[in-house]
Amino acid sequence: MSESDPPGPAETDEPERARVEHHSRLVEAAIAAEFETGAYEETLAEAKRHIVYRLARMALGFTVLILGLLAIPLPGPGWLIVALGLGILSRDFAWAERTLDLVRNRLPQDADGRIPTKTWVMIGVATAMTASVSTWWGFFR
Repeated sequence: MSESDPPGPAETDEPERARVEHHSRLVEAAIAAEFETGAYEETLAEAKRHIVYRLARMALGFTVLILGLLAIPLPGPGWLIVALGLGILSRDFAWAERTLDLVRNRLPQDADGRIPTKTWVMIGVATAMTASVSTWWGFFR
């Protein structure tokens, strides 16, 4: 067989067969992990559906986190967006939960660990003022 001859069916099927086998092993492992770690899955269909929800939640969390990191140097609530992204990711990643706990520990808290309403109001006022000044500066100046 020369180099210019097309490969036979057995030669082209081997990489495809290996890829399909690898994919099926990954799916089986994901479903097994979902049954072990998930709280609501009783059937195979529910486990598969929850995997899709989990992947969508992870994609949303990383998107929000990246947008928050990009918004930090800009006027507005960059750190608040980062905290929101970490909150979404903390359902699936331990590092996100630990990082979110570090952020929470630096915020002023009541005796029961809640953030006082006064602090939330101040954050909202500061965010609204920053957004207003940024809008004025960008459009009306």
